Amino acid sequence: MRIARFSTGADPQYGIIDGDDLVVLQGDPMFQGFITTEERVPLASAKLLAPVIPRSKVVAVGKNYADHAAEMGGVVPERPLLFLKPNTSVVGPGDTIVLPPDSQRVEHEAELAIVIGSLAKNVRAEDYAEVVFGYTIANDVTARDLQALDGQWARAKGFDTFCPLGPFIETEFDVSDALIEARVDGVLKQHGNLSDMIFGVPEIVAYASRAFTLLPGDVILTGTPAGVGPFTSGQTVEVSIAGLGTLTNVAR
Repeated sequence: MRIARFSTGADPQYGIIDGDDLVVLQGDPMFQGFITTEERVPLASAKLLAPVIPRSKVVAVGKNYADHAAEMGGVVPERPLLFLKPNTSVVGPGDTIVLPPDSQRVEHEAELAIVIGSLAKNVRAEDYAEVVFGYTIANDVTARDLQALDGQWARAKGFDTFCPLGPFIETEFDVSDALIEARVDGVLKQHGNLSDMIFGVPEIVAYASRAFTLLPGDVILTGTPAGVGPFTSGQTVEVSIAGLGTLTNVAR
């Protein structure tokens, strides 16, 4: 089931994507279920928003593809390398990535995002599905020069607009085998497969939940394949995952 958060000019609403329409839900399905109002809104007349605004945090995993760890000049981590992005970094499909004046090199990172659906603490890997609401696409935008300058990642990855999410949440998705790609102005930059992740979704959810209490709506980014690189003002960045669509944003 594909769930979108959208607007037609008023307050945000939620809907189930059904062909070319959105079947409007009575409220946030994470808390109110999938009860519909029976109203249908054409997709063409709706603006898709970030499908979720994390209630507390975005947890992210660094260097979770061996080829990306190699291109960054580091070894493969022995355990998931966690960091946080603030929820104020989240924007939706079609929104602008604002390039900060403090950085001269901002880069794209195509990633699968896990959307947490229920309170999660000390989850066992084999039980991960019980706390996952669904999956969407993320761009873990990074000010690479500031990452090197600071020696830690909070500022470089935490600027406003540095976590585009979308275009929708898929509640039933096979994370074991799907192509993931990034393009800048239509030119392919990243090409990988979710099967290449060092730590899979079950392990990531379990590991993150041992460190942090995960709240409904929190998001976990799962790492990026090789090919990360810069984009500049006016360029369009597209992140695609087979089965989850394409997330498109323009930089300014």
